[in-house]
Amino acid sequence: MATCIANERVFVDSPLKSKVALFNQVADKHIKGQAVNPFSNGKECGNLPRPVISKDEYGRPPKGSLSEIRALKATIQVSREMLELCEIINQCGEFLFTPEEKADDPRKVISFGDLFAIYTGISDKVVGVLLRARKYKLVEFEGECLFQRQDDHVPIILLKTIEEVRKILMEKIDVAAQTLKERDQLYQPQE
Repeated sequence: MATCIANERVFVDSPLKSKVALFNQVADKHIKGQAVNPFSNGKECGNLPRPVISKDEYGRPPKGSLSEIRALKATIQVSREMLELCEIINQCGEFLFTPEEKADDPRKVISFGDLFAIYTGISDKVVGVLLRARKYKLVEFEGECLFQRQDDHVPIILLKTIEEVRKILMEKIDVAAQTLKERDQLYQPQE
């Protein structure tokens, strides 16, 4: 309970009064947010300006939100899984060309069936990780999606050397981890 002395009068701030004020503050913020939300049923939308969202912010969670923290943690996890997948392709795959055919080609290849047999012992998300790795131009394969047995013959090609892959993915992991660390420091209660 807070006590305030002003002009020799003592005011006592009750816990209930501060809770009501906090509730009203949150409610007002929500009402303002719904007023600019084009999907709300409120009629107040027409007279308020539309929110301006930059290309960098579009489709991303608000800074400091729990969604942003979950996204950063997911980025770290997925990057680690892509790195592990690429390392398996590097270890178990064969060079795409022999040194006589192309001496400086670092690409390696493995069939989807072989990769599936090896990687499913590690994780059951082999197809999802392959699709993500293809998005980042780390691997290449034919087709939109691969299916066990049906696409066992499809070659999966590691497009970069394992050192390049490690550099790309570790940089991604480090950036996400650093951002997480900064968020933790920013939102830690001060003692």
